[in-house]
Amino acid sequence: MKATIIAVFMVITGVESASAQAKLPGSTATSATKEEQEILDLSNSKWQWMADKNVDKLEPLFDNKSKFVHMSGTWKKDEELDIIKTGKIWYKNANIHDVAVEISGQTAIVWSRITLTAEVRGSDAVTEFTVTEVYQKQNNAWKLLALTFSSVRDTHQIKK
Repeated sequence: MKATIIAVFMVITGVESASAQAKLPGSTATSATKEEQEILDLSNSKWQWMADKNVDKLEPLFDNKSKFVHMSGTWKKDEELDIIKTGKIWYKNANIHDVAVEISGQTAIVWSRITLTAEVRGSDAVTEFTVTEVYQKQNNAWKLLALTFSSVRDTHQIKK
């Protein structure tokens, strides 16, 4: 875990890395490398699996030590999977407006600006977030180490 924190710090402080922009609806930009596109596709699939409450797909994606930071708290893998499975938070739709990915060694970080429609305690909530996802390549497969929701204004943009 210490190595992961160091890797994340290095990426954030400017270690040379590649940047990519995903193909978004209405966008023709596609400068992602094959590995960056793999991460972007995995991130997009994750949002769909969360909407579908498909914990069978999410369980192997989430590292056993993964952490999830929400507006209402921070928890680990088992609690996040339970929240998804039981619908305590139903991530109905993540409308992705802007996304960037950077890869440094075996660590990838995805920043997404989204409008999330989620059902929480029986009511729909529509919230603007910047979401940070940290992945690590383990045994030739990407694992999600951290997912953090940060509430932002809808005018916020991801710096690429």
